Amino acid sequence: MRALGVIGTLVLAGGTTLAALVPLDTAHAGTLSVIHVFTGGSDGANPSGLMEDAAGNLYGTTGEGGSYVCFGGGTVFKIAPDGTKTLLYAFAGGSDGCLPAGNLIEDKAGDFYGTTIYGGGAGCQYGIGCGTVFKLAPDGTETVLYAFTGGSDGAYANAGVIEDAAGNLYGTAEQGGNTGGHCTANGNTGCGVVFKISPKGKETTLYAFQGGTDGNVPFSGLIEDESGNLYGTTLWGGHHGCTYGCGTIFKLAPDGTETVLHAFIHGTDGAEPGAGVIRDASGNLYGTTPSGGPYNKGTVFRLAPDGTETVLHAFAGGTDGAHSWARVIRDKSGNVYGTTADGGANHGGTLFKLAPDGTDTILYAFGRHSGKQPLIGVIRETHGNLYGGTSIGPNQAYGTVFRLAE
Repeated sequence: MRALGVIGTLVLAGGTTLAALVPLDTAHAGTLSVIHVFTGGSDGANPSGLMEDAAGNLYGTTGEGGSYVCFGGGTVFKIAPDGTKTLLYAFAGGSDGCLPAGNLIEDKAGDFYGTTIYGGGAGCQYGIGCGTVFKLAPDGTETVLYAFTGGSDGAYANAGVIEDAAGNLYGTAEQGGNTGGHCTANGNTGCGVVFKISPKGKETTLYAFQGGTDGNVPFSGLIEDESGNLYGTTLWGGHHGCTYGCGTIFKLAPDGTETVLHAFIHGTDGAEPGAGVIRDASGNLYGTTPSGGPYNKGTVFRLAPDGTETVLHAFAGGTDGAHSWARVIRDKSGNVYGTTADGGANHGGTLFKLAPDGTDTILYAFGRHSGKQPLIGVIRETHGNLYGGTSIGPNQAYGTVFRLAE
């Protein structure tokens, strides 16, 4: 019989403390506090990415809840440092948008910007619109900056936006763009685009994927370097070893030139990178894949500026976790933090820390009491605590927001 140890302390929103017992060989210190449990009603369900403001308030979106149309509509919410949750906006599922699935960003005036996968008008798969880019003012007024049409401009913006110094917004739409050939044969409405939205709402398609070696379905968000180059990933395309290609890491220059930095082959390198990448001061890119690797449970990788891909960790599907769909973060010491949606000692996913020497530490193993399936990544606030969310809450509720102190 294997000995059991405490992987960490679980503090529920009401103050109840529990201890999650797991095998000692995966036990690591960490106090996880469940800050909010979503009910699936007006407060939302299935939280997406989080951000923090200078005052320590957390902001995020939920892909469901709020209203009772368009799969539940979705919400934008705020959680104060004392745990008080405020509903900032509930999408109605019509022209205002539906199903916000990406991260938010905030400008100097306190306005938030994000995307919705559906809504915005008529058309696309469900006839309710092809998605939007929206602005949410501090007083709760929502403005649709752009509504996608599903044509050359794209459809289904899944991953939020980034902003440049001039106030232009950049993002990806996972379909639309090239509406013929290979991508239509896959049952899609195009291979996806990289877009730019001006402060006045003018949309420019910077690149339309062709679905071949250049990539297909840009499912994740973008980052920008000091020269204005954009970096991201595509879920499919690239190498033809997979049904529709195994995914790519790409660079898009300011002149619109797209370069595939790495095409996954579904070998030890991983496959189908569903999250974006981050970049360090030396130009190395870091990310995850939910599949591929020696155990087909996904990988954490680093891509050097010369194109060399190194697998920092290959998930085995046991106590170390499996299937990471979330973007990672990196601290000043070079440690990489992220989540897996499955696996772990309690079979609900993990929150992991990967040291520069490759040592993998499980900071928390999610399960029935804490919530399961942390599909989104974590953020680190000024005091060093990690914040994230799960898509399933305690006792099969509708998701959580949590804080973990190492």
